[in-house]
Amino acid sequence: MQLGKLAGLQECDVPLRNIFGDALLDLVRENPRVVVLDGDLGNSTKTEYVRQEFPERFFNIGIAESNLVGVGAGMAGAGFYPFIVSFSSFLLCNAYDQIRLAVAMSDIDATIVGSHGGITLGKDGPTQMGIEDLALMGGLPTFTIIVPGDPASMQAAVRAAPNIKGPVFIRSSRVPMPYIYPEKNTPFVVGKANRVREGNDLTIIGCGMMVSAGLDAAAILAKKGIEARVVDLHSLRPLDREEIIAAAEETGAVVCAEEHLLQGGMGSNVARVVAESHPVPMRFVGLADTYVESGDPWELLEKYHLTAADIAQKGEEVVKVKAGA
Repeated sequence: MQLGKLAGLQECDVPLRNIFGDALLDLVRENPRVVVLDGDLGNSTKTEYVRQEFPERFFNIGIAESNLVGVGAGMAGAGFYPFIVSFSSFLLCNAYDQIRLAVAMSDIDATIVGSHGGITLGKDGPTQMGIEDLALMGGLPTFTIIVPGDPASMQAAVRAAPNIKGPVFIRSSRVPMPYIYPEKNTPFVVGKANRVREGNDLTIIGCGMMVSAGLDAAAILAKKGIEARVVDLHSLRPLDREEIIAAAEETGAVVCAEEHLLQGGMGSNVARVVAESHPVPMRFVGLADTYVESGDPWELLEKYHLTAADIAQKGEEVVKVKAGA
């Protein structure tokens, strides 16, 4: 499967985790306060790029996520800016209490990076898939939550993180994502969604890889005479309420797509805004109440209905409901 092909996006064959590693290394070169802590997964998260060039600013805490978070919080208290990195599933499920107490409640300046989010971790299996991470982070009120959807926005998110007051969560991925934005002058403002395609019949709102899938879905729908607006909701907190309300008011139907459980994810937050402001027909693409087996990432997306075709199908449904059919 090639994300973004139907939409004519520029392909990128470099996994998003590698893009993150390069962006983090650039930040460490520029900002002497930045330190990097990893849970013995530097070769997977790509924090090893920092270890190779700046070993004195890289700390492998080992397979001990609670300690990883605690040490990172202590370094923030000592005046450094820590990037605390591991798989989403390990950080959020093993060290949630420490993240809640030492980072969120303390409102420290630090970034937690949840690598290998979603089911596209693939053959490593369900124990390592972060399918509940956005819901868990959503339960920590002080966190800014960012889910980049392409290489340029990942680079922009990493650069922006140290300038954000309070703790930040960035979700990374194992798989490549096509370019939606130019690497220079990337339109990235925390709390401001990006409208990446215009359309008046419905709005597809996505985050992460589902933005590219949403653009592909819009291309499928266009062939059937349905014009879909596509919105990149890269910031789940703060949430761009104005863009969500405009989508509901101006297009009259919304489809939310995310590589995450439907419970407590992006779609739940969007639905709350729509219900409060301008109720319209909605549909949701995401994981139902299930865990996912090990397998090829693209085959898993097809099996669990997280493809452009699935988004397009939901788009057709919601347009029919809107029309009263």
